[in-house]
Amino acid sequence: MSESVGSIRVVHGDLTQQDADVIVNAANEHLAHGGGVAAALVRAGGPVVQEESNDWIRHNGPLASGNAAITGAGAMPAGWIVHVVGPRYHRGRNNAELLHAAVSAALAATADVGARTVAMPAISAGVFGYPLEEATRVIADTCRRWLDDHPGIIDEVRLVGYDATTVAAFDKAMS
Repeated sequence: MSESVGSIRVVHGDLTQQDADVIVNAANEHLAHGGGVAAALVRAGGPVVQEESNDWIRHNGPLASGNAAITGAGAMPAGWIVHVVGPRYHRGRNNAELLHAAVSAALAATADVGARTVAMPAISAGVFGYPLEEATRVIADTCRRWLDDHPGIIDEVRLVGYDATTVAAFDKAMS
């Protein structure tokens, strides 16, 4: 019997309210959660999210691109937050490779904690300036490849869009 490959689905909703084992945070190198998705996670999870992030930075230093940090999710339904640093978009740089590394790190960290479900936003498509359609395509492709290469590890990846535009971009990337 072959191992099953996890599913990917697009969800319109609030990342902080996802009943998934892990939610992914599009973080900065210092895990200073002052804006965007990161700030929403702290508001929903409570001060413990920033406190655990500060502890992680104190013990490990800045979070490098292509790596992941894991903290608790505080008051949110998820058990963990996996923090990754997506690329700040710049023309002439291999942005797709950097975003692929961030998404792969998030999925590997999800597997490392034994989680079976993960909810992921459009990493880098906000304040980091990555064009939405390109970012969602890279994220969806990376998730598909990761699940194919690691069957039976993660049951479900949710690509979560807070607004209709992001949901439409994820839907297009999945088709």
